[in-house]
Amino acid sequence: MRSRMRHCKPLLTFAACTSMVLGGSATAQTLPRRPSSGEDSTTKTVPPTVRESNPEIRYPMPPAVGDVSRLEQQRISVQRPSLSPPQGSRLSIPSAQAIDQRRDELFRELADEFAAFDRLGSLVRKVSQLVKPSVIHIEAHKSETKGGSFESYDEAGSGVVVQTEDGLWVMTNRHVINGSQPAEILLRTADGREFHPTRILADPSTDVAVMDVPQLHVPPARTGNSDLVNIGDFTIAIGSPFGLSHSVTFGILSAKGRRDLSLGDQKIDLQDFFQTDAAINPGNSGGPLLNLRGEVIGLNTAIASSSGGSEGIGFAIPINMAIRVADELIRHGRLRRGYLGVTLDPDFGPADLGAIRTEAQGGALVKGVRRGSPAALANLQRGDIIVQFNGNDVDNDDHLVAQVGLTPIGSRVPMIIYRDGKRYRTEVELSDAN
Repeated sequence: MRSRMRHCKPLLTFAACTSMVLGGSATAQTLPRRPSSGEDSTTKTVPPTVRESNPEIRYPMPPAVGDVSRLEQQRISVQRPSLSPPQGSRLSIPSAQAIDQRRDELFRELADEFAAFDRLGSLVRKVSQLVKPSVIHIEAHKSETKGGSFESYDEAGSGVVVQTEDGLWVMTNRHVINGSQPAEILLRTADGREFHPTRILADPSTDVAVMDVPQLHVPPARTGNSDLVNIGDFTIAIGSPFGLSHSVTFGILSAKGRRDLSLGDQKIDLQDFFQTDAAINPGNSGGPLLNLRGEVIGLNTAIASSSGGSEGIGFAIPINMAIRVADELIRHGRLRRGYLGVTLDPDFGPADLGAIRTEAQGGALVKGVRRGSPAALANLQRGDIIVQFNGNDVDNDDHLVAQVGLTPIGSRVPMIIYRDGKRYRTEVELSDAN
C-alpha cells in the first residue's frame, strides 16, 4: 500500500515536504610578525542582527496658495455640460467600417508590441525544453517513531543530473533523501523511466547530496557561473512542487548572500543563499534554478512561508558552491572544510568599522586566535579586522566562515586586514577543519 504524502507546515521551511522553522584604498603593507595573543577557540558563527529603517511617509498636499492678488488674476471658465453639439458644428458618428478599421489597427499595434515581449516567453519555453530531461523527480520513503507511534510516509523532491570528473551524478538536497536507504529512493526521469541509486553521498553542513545511478542515460544540465549572477536577473525553477513533477516557474533573483537562515533542527553551517521570487513549493527541493541561457545557477532548497506554499520568497544554494561540495564528496567521501583557527565577533557590523569605513564596506573582527592554527602562523592577532579573503570582500563573520570552509585545503590564500587603522596584507595556508 502506498504510504501517504506529508505536507509542510508554515514559516521558513525546506522546499521538500519536511517542516523546518525559520527561526578608496590605501597601499597595503606587509603584516609584521608579532606574537599572537589569541585564545584557544574555534570558529563560531552567530546570525547577525538586522536593523531596518521605516520609510518616511508623507500626505499628498495641494500646491501652496498665493496671495489674493494672484488668485484674482486667475480666470477659470466654467460651462454647463450639454448633449447638444457646439454651435456651428456637426455631431460625427463613426461608421461600422471605420470602427472595424480602427480595431484592426489596434490589433496590429498589439501584435507588434507582443512580438517583442514574446521573445522572453520564447526563451522560457526553450530553456524548459532543454533542461527538463536533466531534471529528476525523487520520492524517498521514510519512517520514524514519534511519541511511541510508528509513522511511514513518502517525501517528494527534485534533483538535477550534472557532469563531474567521475561521470554523471544526480545532485539534490540532503534533506530530501536523508534517512532513506538507496532501495527506498525512487528516481523518475522526464520520460517516465524509474531507477534507484546505488550510492549516496551527503554533507550536512551545506545540505548538498549526490547520488550515483550507473544506468541513468540522460543529458546532463549545463552549469553556469553563479558568481556572475546579479540581483534582478530572470530565473526559472524546475521541480516537483507537491509531487507534480517537472513543473516550471519564472521570476527574478531578489537578493544574494542570505547567510543567517535558521532551518530548525538541521543546522546548515555554510550558507550563502540566493533569494528568488520564482515560485518554489514543497517538492522543489533539490531542483535547479536556471538563468535564461539554460544554465543551472542554483539548487532550490528552502522557502519562507506562513502557509506552507510559495509566497514569493525562495532560497537556492549557488551552483558554484554546490559543485564544489559535490566534487569533494565524490573524491573524498566528505567535504574537507577549510580551517583558519579564529574566533569572530558576531555583533561586529559596518557601523563598527570606524575610520576605515571609507575604505571597507564590511569585515569580520577577530576576537581570538588559536595557537598553532593557520591564522597564528599568518600572524593574525586579536582585534584584527579581516576585510578581504582570497580576493573577495568580506561582508561579515558568516560570509568569512563560508568562504574559508569552501576553500581547498592546502591552498595559500591572500588576505587584507586592518590593524590599529593600518592596512596590511598577509597569506594563510588553510588546513582541514576535521
